[in-house]
Amino acid sequence: MPSNQQIVLDSRPVGEASVSNFKLITAQTPALQDGQVLVRHHYLSLDPYMRGRMNDSKSYAQPQPLGEVMIGGTVGEVTESRHPKFAVGDKVVGMGGWQEYSVVDANQAGAVRKVDTTHVPLSHYLGAVGMPGVTAWYGLVKIIEPRAGETMVVSAAAGAVGSAYGALAKARGCRVVGIAGGQDKCDYVVKALGFDACIDYKQHKDAISLSKALKQACPNGIDGHFENVGGMVLDAVLLRMNAFGRIAVCGMIAGYDGQPLPLANPALILISRLKMQGFIVSEHMEIWPEALKELGALVATGKLRPRESVAQGIAAAPEAFLGLLKGKNFGKQLVKLI
Repeated sequence: MPSNQQIVLDSRPVGEASVSNFKLITAQTPALQDGQVLVRHHYLSLDPYMRGRMNDSKSYAQPQPLGEVMIGGTVGEVTESRHPKFAVGDKVVGMGGWQEYSVVDANQAGAVRKVDTTHVPLSHYLGAVGMPGVTAWYGLVKIIEPRAGETMVVSAAAGAVGSAYGALAKARGCRVVGIAGGQDKCDYVVKALGFDACIDYKQHKDAISLSKALKQACPNGIDGHFENVGGMVLDAVLLRMNAFGRIAVCGMIAGYDGQPLPLANPALILISRLKMQGFIVSEHMEIWPEALKELGALVATGKLRPRESVAQGIAAAPEAFLGLLKGKNFGKQLVKLI
């Protein structure tokens, strides 16, 4: 069995996370038992939720144990199988973690899933046609419930979730406005993803200034908002929400280093009679098949053209992850392992 480079969580961050919180080790891959498959990972997914798991504090997910392989989504190829439904060469997606290989119990529901790379590239199963895409789908379809002609807004619009949200909302006849960091990201959001407008939040020093830009981009107000960031962005959006607007809260990346994110004017939730709901997409596995079918069709037909930032090699994962938390990635952040 092959030797396996892995990255484990070596210490918990105090405030901002750093490379020193991680450790690269080499382990021997155990021999397969009946029902197991050996997967060689081609790509590793890096996602903002991983920052919350590094803390030993109350959250929606169990903390990442110290000394164990960092949790994370992976796509790869079966290189050995002792399960009748999986053959050598099958392309699969799973939660293999920050390592080059994983041994997976294929009898465990959802542990590993075959994917078709005929029309959808393998890496997209970690982004647009994977967890981020399904996240966008659930927040839009099940919480916001858009109607044609309404205005939809999303923060972190150039990222894996935001780009999928835009395509899904446009498919439902909505006006779609993004918020992103930097003119290059905003240009991509409008020109490549087909958003109606995009606002560079880096050009605004406070929520009032950002809210004025939103007023220009959303002359009829905002009916639905998908929140990935929090902080100033959410304060600005709340000022522009229409009565009976809906907000899906997916992430608060502005506060992932432990600082609380107070709302400047929570009374707006009452004044505008808003629905504001947080969600975790892994708690809604029943909708994944429907969501993945639509997302796969959008990618295959070119209506969703996701962009990827790719770091090379397992050792690059910590630095790429810290860059993701600061918005240095452009689109879905991946680590290429092969």
